[in-house]
Amino acid sequence: MDVGQNPVRSEAGFGHYKELIRSDKMLSRGPEADMRRREFLGVLGSAGIAWPFAANAQQPDQMRTIGLLVAGTADDPEYQARLGAFLQTLEQLGWTDGRNARIDTRWATTNADTLRKQAAELVALAPDVILAATGTTTVAPLLEATRTVPIVFVLLIDPVGAGFVASLARPGGNATGFLMFEYGLSGKWLELLKQIAPGVTRVAVLRDPAIASGIGQFGAIQSAAPTLGLEASPVNVRDAGEIERDIAAFARSSNGGMIVTASPRALLHRDLIVALAARHRLPAVYASRAYVTAGGLISYGPDILDQFRRAAGYVDRILKGEKSADLPVQAPTKYELIINLRTAKALDFSFPPSLLARADDVIE
Repeated sequence: MDVGQNPVRSEAGFGHYKELIRSDKMLSRGPEADMRRREFLGVLGSAGIAWPFAANAQQPDQMRTIGLLVAGTADDPEYQARLGAFLQTLEQLGWTDGRNARIDTRWATTNADTLRKQAAELVALAPDVILAATGTTTVAPLLEATRTVPIVFVLLIDPVGAGFVASLARPGGNATGFLMFEYGLSGKWLELLKQIAPGVTRVAVLRDPAIASGIGQFGAIQSAAPTLGLEASPVNVRDAGEIERDIAAFARSSNGGMIVTASPRALLHRDLIVALAARHRLPAVYASRAYVTAGGLISYGPDILDQFRRAAGYVDRILKGEKSADLPVQAPTKYELIINLRTAKALDFSFPPSLLARADDVIE
């Protein structure tokens, strides 16, 4: 063996010592056996191989696993921004993917069967905590798959009514997180629509009937509509064909406007929805900034990126030993009014100066 070559790290050298162990020569007694044992221990030390108690004392940061379930596509810039905010905050809190954390992401469509499959696959990996990144659409299948793995949700509207938590103050189970808003906000969209388009008497309300929050948002709008002299009609967002047909049918009559409620399915079709609003010259109010960035007229809702940053804080606390059952469900702390002046100009539409002064962001 060459001088300086480590016998354990070389193929032949390590094979030699394995053979000694298998032959029981290392367990025999006498001066020759003692010499073999001393040689073997010295080789292990030179190879940097420590005994279990030494390894435990010098163990690097423990690798923790964080699951992400998203009802969207990986190439969607909106979801890239949301998860980017989440991961950036996690890193600021000390959790770096590949160093002391492993991030397992499952991208699913809005199809219920696919979501259940992806949720089950994610739970089978036994993560320390899971982020349900798209409200009810992701929380429901995750809770079908596990009642023990901690779940932090964002963009959820009514977790108590859905049976996901016992109460907002004390969730009690394995899920907690951050409300997108309460149903009462849906009435604010009606007020905003009437403010920007006083002549509107009819409103098409785009909602996802497959989730409870879609029905709840429409119910809140329908209840508030008569007081503003408006008639609300539901438009389902199950697929692109249905959206296009129903909006075209609604737009055949005059004095119409549109409200797009919050749902992953509507977000998936946002380019189509925005294009249809422009084609039929319908003043439209949207639930979040993503629609206005895509060319929509105006939106009012919570700061979505802030929700993902706050969710990272809850993930951090759970990884450090706190229980999801004891972390209260929190309401948004930041809301934003976004206006797209480019779209307004294309529609020959003008905003009241008072509304422009209130806007948090104006796209020009």
